[in-house]
This record gives sequence, structure tokens and C-alpha cells, in this order.
Amino acid sequence: MNFDRLAPHYRWLEILFAGGLMQRCRITHLSRTQNCRRALLAGEGTGKFLVALLQANPEIQVVCVEQSAGMIRQMRRRLRREGWDASRVEFWQMDVLDWKSPAKKFDLVVTNFFLDCFRAGELQTLVPRLAASATPDAVWLLADFCVPEHGWKRWRAKLILTLLYASFKLTTSLSADRLTPPDALLESAGFIVEKRKLNSFGLAHADLWRRTG
Repeated sequence: MNFDRLAPHYRWLEILFAGGLMQRCRITHLSRTQNCRRALLAGEGTGKFLVALLQANPEIQVVCVEQSAGMIRQMRRRLRREGWDASRVEFWQMDVLDWKSPAKKFDLVVTNFFLDCFRAGELQTLVPRLAASATPDAVWLLADFCVPEHGWKRWRAKLILTLLYASFKLTTSLSADRLTPPDALLESAGFIVEKRKLNSFGLAHADLWRRTG
């Protein structure tokens, strides 16, 4: 999986495809991060959420794990363009499946429109690894696509996701070809979903998960 080819175009592609939907999902629970001090952002992309987080929380230190060098360049440019101190952000360019996470370091974990990129077997490795890096009282923000259970909303979502997966498989060599909900894996790692907001007729959701200790 490599998003380098898409990195220069991802911003306008996101707007073209979803308008402001994805960013609305990303920042839905942003106000609940004001007491966090160390954040892990996995697959942050072009840095839209990163900038919003730095603005909302002037004391937070951030680690971004991102495989795409192009996406990291986009993040650095966004930080410079908007006048943010890049010293608060540490970038790791690598496959998150190869990342050796420090134990119990982060009180905020963020996976926005990222876990949908992985097959079920990969998520069984990735989610526990990210969870191991989280503190006992950590918050996990998760925004992603989803499929409603019934009716036209379900068929609409399935059609959109089929087209999306086909497109990304061609352009990024995405390993996944379908959506795998990570809820059971998060629960096994000690997190409970505190809030979930559905958007766009159930096509996307914004979650606030909290570790129960």
C-alpha cells in the first residue's frame, strides 16, 4: 500500500468525492482531546486533523506514523502554510505494521479513515499493537466508513465502497477489498465505545473510544 501517487491530489479528490464529510467526521470528538498530552496519529494523510488537533490542544505532542513520503511532505507543507510549530510533531515514515510501538506512551490514538485499508488478518495484528502503545486511560478517535444494516442506505453504501476499494486498489495497491469493522478488536484491547455519530445516511461514522483501565 503506497499513497505517494495520490498525495499531491488527495486534498481535492477528497473534496470532490465527499465534500466536507470526512473532515467533519475527523473532528467530531476533537473537544474530548483537550486533556491529552501525547498523541499517536496512524495514517494521518495530508494533515487536516493534525492541524485541527494542534489548534485545539496547544500542549499536545504528536507522533505521526505514515508510510507515504508524499503524504508527509503534504503534512509538513500544511504546517508551514498555516504557521504551526513542527517541533511538536514527530514523523515516522514506515509501514505501521512494522512499527515497534512504545508501551503505554500515548493517551490519544487516532485512526481516521485508515483501518479500512487493512484486511481482517492485518487488523488482528495492527489494532492490538496500537492498543499496546496506549495508556490505561487513553482515548481512541476513529472515523471511518461503514455499511448500514438495512434498506437503500445499505445498498448505497455498498455501491460507494465497492467503487472506492476498486479505485484505491488500482492506484495504491491497497491490500483490503472490503470493510472489516474493528470493534471486537478494540473491545478485546480494553476499549469501549463512548460515543458514535453516523453521517451521510450511515455511510461514515465518528467514534470516541475510551479505555476502561
